Amino acid sequence: MNNLPSRPMLSRRNFFKLLAAVGVTTVGAYALIEVAPWLDYEAQVNHIRRPLERNVTLSAQIRELIRYATLAANGHNTQPWQFALTEDAIEIHPDYTRRLPVVDPDDRELWISLGCALENFLIAARAAGYAAEVTYPETADTIRVRLTADTSQNSPLFKAIEHRQNTRSEYDGQPVKATDLDTVQALPLEPGVALRYVLNPSELETVLEYVNQGNLRQYADHAFVDELITWLRFNKKEAIASCDGLFSRCSGNPEVPGWLGRMFVAGTKPQQQADIDAKKLRSSSGAVVITSETDDKATWVRTGQVYERLALKLTALNIKSAFLNQSIEVADLRLQLQSALGLGGSSPQLLLRFGYADAMPRSLRRPVDQVIITSGRNQS
Repeated sequence: MNNLPSRPMLSRRNFFKLLAAVGVTTVGAYALIEVAPWLDYEAQVNHIRRPLERNVTLSAQIRELIRYATLAANGHNTQPWQFALTEDAIEIHPDYTRRLPVVDPDDRELWISLGCALENFLIAARAAGYAAEVTYPETADTIRVRLTADTSQNSPLFKAIEHRQNTRSEYDGQPVKATDLDTVQALPLEPGVALRYVLNPSELETVLEYVNQGNLRQYADHAFVDELITWLRFNKKEAIASCDGLFSRCSGNPEVPGWLGRMFVAGTKPQQQADIDAKKLRSSSGAVVITSETDDKATWVRTGQVYERLALKLTALNIKSAFLNQSIEVADLRLQLQSALGLGGSSPQLLLRFGYADAMPRSLRRPVDQVIITSGRNQS
């Protein structure tokens, strides 16, 4: 679940210079694609993120809850989940065809992503008038949710689901209001999961040191860069065709033809990326490390729930946030960060920064029909 791609994409000036160098035909063809009326990206975003429909049939209501679940944060926007409907429950399965073997070889972040989806599902279910009983993946690769009728419980977190995003821009550097910070720090957690806030400049610089090292290591790894490029969408046509992956505009970068974007990212220098992310962390009000006492699937799911809950709380307070997980995704740096922050036996699972900034374009999600499977069929 990287802070992706906060990478040095071409400036618009240099982009058009390069296009001019490769010929007017390319410029004309790309411009025609960009103004094509059928590429209404924002309309598709608004449709998938529309308010929850209520007073519908039970089957339609469950589909709505699943739609809200899919709006959750997830690594590389791979959306590595599948939902199965049984007689008495909804099951959330991992979709291992969407795993990230280089950046996430143990599927740790994949299961955290499923936890994020679970949290959205539970919040939306309470708003729709259901209580939920969750069975965690302690003995099977499945999260099971059993719903029963209950009183509807709307909350600011529910209203924030359709607006939450990883805001990968630089922030304005202002501190978070003390009352808002108190509210965030009082967030209810899950068993075995904790939050370690990093608020003073010296500690932020300590964290930054490990983020820098993570960038240098990852961007020097050709396999990492190749995997990343697989999930980048450099223009609306690519983003709409897949409804997944990391669309360049969502990171504040210009749209470019796919071949050009892939060429540029493949040539990214590790220090360039490190410098960009250093500016972003230093522009933030603070950072949070989500830690856990154990390192197993059930704990990863609970970590995802806590992250999503935190991100929604921040969203409700108009505070932006974004991942900076590089130092946690590199095994030896993860251990070093654990020691540097005095976490004792608790393992760092996620690192995010937060602060004030304007919203960025929002990402797409696949239609609900594409993520519902027949009960018991788990792709691998």
